[in-house]
Amino acid sequence: MAKRGRRSGLIPPWMVTYADLMSLLLCFFVLLLSFAEIDLIRFKQLAGEMSEAFGVQRQVPAEVIPMGTSAVFDRFSPAEPEPTLRDEVRQSTMAEQTRHATYRQQFQKQVEHLLDQWHLKVNDALRAAIDEGGVRVERHGFNVLIRIDEQGYFPSGSAEVTDDFAELLQMLSVTLAEMPGDIAIDGYTDDVPIRSSRFRSNWDLSAMRSATVANILLDNDELESGRLTVIGHADTRPLGPNDSEAARASNRRVEITLQLGEAVEREVLAAAMPPPSED
Repeated sequence: MAKRGRRSGLIPPWMVTYADLMSLLLCFFVLLLSFAEIDLIRFKQLAGEMSEAFGVQRQVPAEVIPMGTSAVFDRFSPAEPEPTLRDEVRQSTMAEQTRHATYRQQFQKQVEHLLDQWHLKVNDALRAAIDEGGVRVERHGFNVLIRIDEQGYFPSGSAEVTDDFAELLQMLSVTLAEMPGDIAIDGYTDDVPIRSSRFRSNWDLSAMRSATVANILLDNDELESGRLTVIGHADTRPLGPNDSEAARASNRRVEITLQLGEAVEREVLAAAMPPPSED
């Protein structure tokens, strides 16, 4: 009897198996319920919280550099930019453009004034020859062109000059020496071929006439030879068609071009700059 009483206080062996079965059934039905209704957002949130609770560390790919945080960005924020008044910017820009336009107009006016003065100076130096005919002085942009016809200054088919023309060139050399800029001397002929013991073609004749004029100008030691350029064009650049004797006569010429472009700009800019201080 005593042995049977001790057994009555123990859990029956089948009860353990039954409890395990009920727990498994409960887990099974809970699992079925979770599969039937799943909230993806809540599932991810729950999974993240569970991973943090159990100390799961997220893996970072090796090629990605982990970004750190800065206490400056955590506690401070950049100041808000102050708005810029567009009216003020537009007014300052227009004022600057107006100032540049005014300066450009003044610069061009000074350049034109200086070119007119030099054109008048050359014109005065050749006044007598201009009045007699055969010499013309023209201004083309930044250049002053002196056009000399062959008639009265060069014998036909010759590169020698007359005494009056040589004297005129000597007077012109004094004026050119006082003025800046390069000097181009170009010789031209008509389309009538020439072949002599001295000139094989019109190329030789036009180049020799240019060289003769250059040599007479360089008799003045004040005129720098490096400023001169001598070119012969033969009949390649006529003023008009060689269809008459008068037209051919106008095509036979020598042109002296005073190139003043860079010299004028340098002189105007030098005059506009303030004088250097004596400190």
